[in-house]
Amino acid sequence: MKKLLIVSPHFPPINAPDMQRVRLALPFLRQHGWEPTVLAVAPDLIEGGVCDPLLEATYPAAVRVIRARGISPRLTRPFGFGSLWWRCGGALRRAGEQLLAAERFDLVFFSTTQFDAFKLGPRWRRKFGVPYVLDYQDPWINDYYRDTATRPPGGHLKFTLTQWRARRAEPRVLREAAAIIAVSDSYGAQLARHHPWFDARRVQLLPFGASTADFDAGAGYRPAPPLVDFDDGCFHHVYTGRCGPDMAVALTVLFRAFQLLRGSHPALAAKIHFHFIGTGYAPPPLGREWVMPIARTEGVAENVHEHCYRVPYFDALYYLRRADALVVVGSNDPSYSASKIFACLLARRPLLLIFHQNSPVLAFARQAAAGQRFQFASEAGIGPLAEEVHRRWFVEGGRNTFEPCNEAAFAPFTAAVLTGQLAAVFDDAAGKS
Repeated sequence: MKKLLIVSPHFPPINAPDMQRVRLALPFLRQHGWEPTVLAVAPDLIEGGVCDPLLEATYPAAVRVIRARGISPRLTRPFGFGSLWWRCGGALRRAGEQLLAAERFDLVFFSTTQFDAFKLGPRWRRKFGVPYVLDYQDPWINDYYRDTATRPPGGHLKFTLTQWRARRAEPRVLREAAAIIAVSDSYGAQLARHHPWFDARRVQLLPFGASTADFDAGAGYRPAPPLVDFDDGCFHHVYTGRCGPDMAVALTVLFRAFQLLRGSHPALAAKIHFHFIGTGYAPPPLGREWVMPIARTEGVAENVHEHCYRVPYFDALYYLRRADALVVVGSNDPSYSASKIFACLLARRPLLLIFHQNSPVLAFARQAAAGQRFQFASEAGIGPLAEEVHRRWFVEGGRNTFEPCNEAAFAPFTAAVLTGQLAAVFDDAAGKS
């Protein structure tokens, strides 16, 4: 059995998007010949982390998890910073080096959006001779905010400093990596654009998987108290997950279509509500609304509700299962890959998708015949697309129609199948080294 060290600073019971690949893979790695050890940050040190104990029941109890401790955000916030890596990166590095010095590991897998962790790859390769694999769940060097003049998360100063450090560190990390996987097939081309010497073909597309076991584990779960009253006689649309300025076009299309319904069928529109849950990453009380400003601009705010703080994972699954219909809005950035679509398909509810025409999510949805799909290219097409959504989804009854997706198209995206592909990447990376 080959030994794998997984670096995933966010890990259950913390609910964070960038630990999902690891969590979903853990039940299947041993059958592919890999014994995993997870290196994470202690959950009480993750600022704003939503604790979800049920997540710990979704992977084998025998998996060894090492929890590194660092500095509490309570001690650093008075001085104006709370970065997880600045507070806990040193402790995680030391814990990893103690493991690597005491035991022989065949491979290290970095699966996180805490990109500073990637820099440990070359360091540990040099000190311990262990190869490493990178998981790009987002771009490390991100041109979107510069190209669109959109305010980045945390503000321009913090983002500029982060990007300056990324441009200095990424080349060496890429050169020495044994393998690279990514959630979007556009990331290889992006890396080659930033680093002309880099071969985009090195990046293997590997989206997040979906697990019916998650729905089974949360079958009897109910939030206390729920954010939505599904028994009030209204029709409730639900969206769960991040929103931001990059989703402005899709949100405007949705709300403008609903405003048209208010004009054409006011009694029907009065019974329809939209719930956007967990739209931000900032901890209380630092959260901000991303959806409501657009709803106010389009004149539909009284029918729209936004909860900008993250909720436990099984809370989100409850809202998906109970909704009358689901909405998934996409980014203006065509490389955006919303893995949340898989959970929406497993929830088996009517599904409305509004995505950029070049989005990989839209391409998959077409292949799987999933939901009612609407695409945009730019702001110029908002008006006609809103009219189409108004007609097909609201007036002609798309919101009341559930059509099962093409299960053959969905099958390759299960956690079991994708973990087999991930293990093949590990085998190849360890063999080369």
